[in-house]
Amino acid sequence: MPKINTYLNFDGNAEEAFTFYKSVFGGEFRAVNRMSEMPGSEQLPENERNRVMHISLPIGKDDVLMASDIIPSMGHTLTMGNYAYISVFAESREEADSLFNGLSVGGNIEMPMEDAFWGDYFGSFQDKYGVNWMINFPSHS
Repeated sequence: MPKINTYLNFDGNAEEAFTFYKSVFGGEFRAVNRMSEMPGSEQLPENERNRVMHISLPIGKDDVLMASDIIPSMGHTLTMGNYAYISVFAESREEADSLFNGLSVGGNIEMPMEDAFWGDYFGSFQDKYGVNWMINFPSHS
C-alpha cells in the first residue's frame, strides 16, 4: 500500500513553523536542507539562500511532516487557503487536548475539542502559520 505524508510550503518561515511543530509533537528533524545547498544557489538573492529547501519531522512511528520555503525570485508565490487540513488521530483524549492546545496557540479555532455528533472527540483550527488542522480521538479506540 502506498504511504501518504503531508508536505507544506511556506514563505520564508518553514523552519520557524517546524520548530513550533517540534515543540508540540517532540522528536528530532530528519532533515533540514537550505537553498544554499542546491546547485546554482549563487544565482539566488542573498535573502533567499538560507530559506529551507526541505525539512522533515517524523511524527509517531509511521508519519512524516515535510515542508519547503518558496523562492520568490523564481516566480513562486504562496496562497494560503482552506483546501487542505492535516488530520491527526490521537491515542487518547489527553493527547488530543495536548496537541490541540499546543498547535492552536496564536491561531484561529474553528471547532473546539468536544464530543462530536458522530461520537468521536474532535476539534479543528488554523494555526498561526495558516495551516489547517483537525485533531481527532476516535470513539472506537
